[in-house]
Amino acid sequence: MSGPSADSSAPTGAGHATGLFRSLNAFIGTFVGLAHTRLQLITTELQEEVRQVGRLLVWSFVSLFAAMMGLFLGALTIIFAFWDTHRILASILMTASFFVIALVSGLILRANLKAKPPMLDATLAELAKDREMLRPRSNGPASNGPASNERGEPAA
Repeated sequence: MSGPSADSSAPTGAGHATGLFRSLNAFIGTFVGLAHTRLQLITTELQEEVRQVGRLLVWSFVSLFAAMMGLFLGALTIIFAFWDTHRILASILMTASFFVIALVSGLILRANLKAKPPMLDATLAELAKDREMLRPRSNGPASNGPASNERGEPAA
């Protein structure tokens, strides 16, 4: 009568193997889904960053061109107004004012670049959350298995 007991143990071993493969398949599916979501987030953030940089560059160039033309024509107007009396002094003052404007704008640009949040900040934050969720947790030295129940809640 050892035959039926051997038959009953064979399906149980196959059942454990099938359960293991299902669990592994579910894990791989979850991991691929997680990676897919994060890659979508990265591409979305990169697209937004490229668009924002493009807009900033275009409007920066337009603004700089208009400002330079205005400053140049303003400087010429002042120099022409003082042409007969103090043209050298007017030229020196206009040149000095351009250098002051360049210095101030350089300092403002440096401050803005330092204050800018890092690129892909949201993606990095999500990846950090994922890493924390996937990091194994232990409830002490005697813990041999996962410390959660079926719903992912900590075991009591």
